Amino acid sequence: MNTKDYIEIEDQYGAHNYKPLSVVLSEGKGVWVWDVEGKKYLDCLSAYSALNQGHCHPHIVKAMVDQAQKIALTSRAFRNDRLGQLYKKLVDLTGYERVLPMNSGAEAVETAIKVARKWAYVVKGVPKYEAEIIVAAGNFHGRTVTVVSFSTEQFYKEAFGPFTPGFKIVTYGDIEEMKAAITPNTAAVMLEPIQGENGVVLPPDGYLKAVSDLCKENNVLFIADEIQTGLCRTGKWFASQHEDLRPDVIVIGKALSGGMYPVSAVLADDAILGLFQPGEHGSTFGGSPLAAAVAVAALEVLDEEHLADRAMELGNYFMSKLRQIDSPVVKEVRGRGLLIGVELYPEAGGARRYCEMLQEAGILAKETHDNVIRFAPPLVIEKETLDWALEIIADVLKR
Repeated sequence: MNTKDYIEIEDQYGAHNYKPLSVVLSEGKGVWVWDVEGKKYLDCLSAYSALNQGHCHPHIVKAMVDQAQKIALTSRAFRNDRLGQLYKKLVDLTGYERVLPMNSGAEAVETAIKVARKWAYVVKGVPKYEAEIIVAAGNFHGRTVTVVSFSTEQFYKEAFGPFTPGFKIVTYGDIEEMKAAITPNTAAVMLEPIQGENGVVLPPDGYLKAVSDLCKENNVLFIADEIQTGLCRTGKWFASQHEDLRPDVIVIGKALSGGMYPVSAVLADDAILGLFQPGEHGSTFGGSPLAAAVAVAALEVLDEEHLADRAMELGNYFMSKLRQIDSPVVKEVRGRGLLIGVELYPEAGGARRYCEMLQEAGILAKETHDNVIRFAPPLVIEKETLDWALEIIADVLKR
């Protein structure tokens, strides 16, 4: 079978809820992937930052294989010998007192919403079912009905109402609008420190700190969605640390498993996550021994290979070189660490065609919000590989 055959099977039998590039991958190692016909590509998407450690990192693969041969799933009806090790690893690395494991990022966001609402009723004293959570325009926190209820991307929600109430939307980066939105019923503010899906949009310097201070002043929880930005991607363990913040709640996922298995988690102190009682929330697969073993190994790689430092150093280098490309189609290069967006002028005809040209030249990247190419290679990438990629990127952007 060739590429065309595989695509035809997918299109015939699968729901058409994605529009991928026309490449069919069959193997990956480190920063490289190969298609079914043997062509080699540099992965500059990292599965939306799930592959910070690279494809099939041997340490994570070994942990997964070893655990799968022992016991993979117990459900949370019984304890297992791996979950506590994941809890301790995350607590030691992050300083938060409690961990609640789930599977997907959207599940972890839903978990944070639930615990914030319970905190509002039990601790803050908000009248029952009147809690509000403030989010930002341009957000992307997942695709469940509750999460798309507060999306500002109309296409994500147009056909799926009625929607979950209890959310206010403010302009990302506007602290005055945030102040005006807070009321005695505000339970939490939930933000992405960098809006990845919105085109790698960074807030103004000091904005996140101002939001954090505002939350403290008004007895409101600050929830940081670090599913894409966390776990070393931006040059620190969490992107919120660039402003020396410690959010009340942090949501993580993606790279928590190094791309090997769906693992996510909510981190907070006991005063928040300790509010959950047995039976109020859970997941059959969340916290399974297989998930825990994989996640511990993924965290060990991030820590022991100093991938936050690599992301900072190589990200600064990559962005500086991208900004030197003299192209009439490039409007702006922005990002932090190895989460980088190259925004094109609308007259360029959209970022998709440039991603297709990059694919032909051996680099896999993906457009976001029509006019932005996102570059987010695995953090294990070498400087020499970046130099090789930069020549190709420059050639494509100059066409």
